[in-house]
Amino acid sequence: MTDSLATSAPTQFLETGGTRFAYRRFGTPAGPPLVFIQHFMGNLDNFDPAISDALAPGREIVLFDNAGVGSSTGTAPDTVAAMAADAGSFIDGLGLTTVDLLAHSMGGEVGQMIALNRPDLVRRVVLVGTGPQAGDGMAQQAPEVATLFTKWDELGEDMWLPIMFSPSKESQAAGRAFIRRITARTENRDIPVSDETKVAHRAAARAWGAPAASRFDYLSGIAQPVLVVNGSHDIVIPTINSYHLYQHLPNAELMLLPDSNHGSHFQYVARFVRRVVDFLDIQPHDAVT
Repeated sequence: MTDSLATSAPTQFLETGGTRFAYRRFGTPAGPPLVFIQHFMGNLDNFDPAISDALAPGREIVLFDNAGVGSSTGTAPDTVAAMAADAGSFIDGLGLTTVDLLAHSMGGEVGQMIALNRPDLVRRVVLVGTGPQAGDGMAQQAPEVATLFTKWDELGEDMWLPIMFSPSKESQAAGRAFIRRITARTENRDIPVSDETKVAHRAAARAWGAPAASRFDYLSGIAQPVLVVNGSHDIVIPTINSYHLYQHLPNAELMLLPDSNHGSHFQYVARFVRRVVDFLDIQPHDAVT
């Protein structure tokens, strides 16, 4: 991907709120920028260049490391609410007053909190492979799934193959193509996520998934249009949680993709991008009244 916008975009830095955030920004200034929010153990280089490049012609793309992640400074907090506050501080620091969000996995939890707490800031939200507070099977991962996240030293980026893709031949082939895309950048690559940050983020994930009374009530406060996307068999955040989001968010659409896992959008890039463009660019007069 030598001509990729994402792989050639320079890493920039923004100092705000005591944290020096690392980010990459590219695309066409037209309407609200699209801010990507990353998954557990992901850094700037784990955003799929095929997705961000395909979306960039119609909008600016902003990729960033949250506090304590990759090349950003600061201490990673151990709650999703604090992670959302840090992300909001970064967006404010860029001088942005209206944004769309594309948020994956733990990033989707962060995205929900930003949309809930900052309705003035967030216009539309795409949530991928994520779930609500106290979602089904989210308090603790199955041991065989949790073990997959400990394979970085052994496998490097190949660690993501069983986490993001289904066991089928077709899905694994898509996974290997994804790995090639995220390793295409050869200069100024980001720093791997630290063990300290992993511990904090695991604690945040456990707290988010802990059982709670009236567990989905907060979703009624997220009034923005939301596109919920997932694979047919997400082993990290069970797919049923995407249906919970769809059912309890006031203005949500649901997209489930076949033979796919936690990274369904990485597997079906073209299909995902078409749906996201349609969702983000819909005009008020397109709605049936």
